Amino acid sequence: MPKPSQVPSREAAPAEGERKGREPGVNGTSQESVESKMRRQFTASEKLRLVKAADVALASGERGALEAMLRKEAIYSSQLSAWRQQLGASGVAGLASRKPGRKPKLSAHDRELLAVTKQNEALQRKLRIANALIALQKKAHELLGLTLPEPEEES
Repeated sequence: MPKPSQVPSREAAPAEGERKGREPGVNGTSQESVESKMRRQFTASEKLRLVKAADVALASGERGALEAMLRKEAIYSSQLSAWRQQLGASGVAGLASRKPGRKPKLSAHDRELLAVTKQNEALQRKLRIANALIALQKKAHELLGLTLPEPEEES
């Protein structure tokens, strides 16, 4: 299938000031670009205020008071629910923002301690196996009636 050829437009190219919201697309046509909105971040005090306001709205007994408060503050009920759980689990400190993503990596001392601990566990496992094999060899010698060689003493 042949590629479509571009036909130059008859209109004059717009000035730089007029191109502000448009970027050239893959095929040369203009596309509108929409600026992405920044994600809202609530501080612990704002979260606490909103949870208390929701409790007041529920206590008022008015029909739709909580939903009106949620719409006015532009938050979802799932956010409010999550904040209530955080508040119940760890108090006001639980509402503080935490950095998303992986936990911070271990310090050099912690990494060394972890490596030594793993090495120690591996050596203990090998020792248990070696002791079990020695006990098995002793039993085999006893069953077969063989005498074990005496360990040579070094002087």
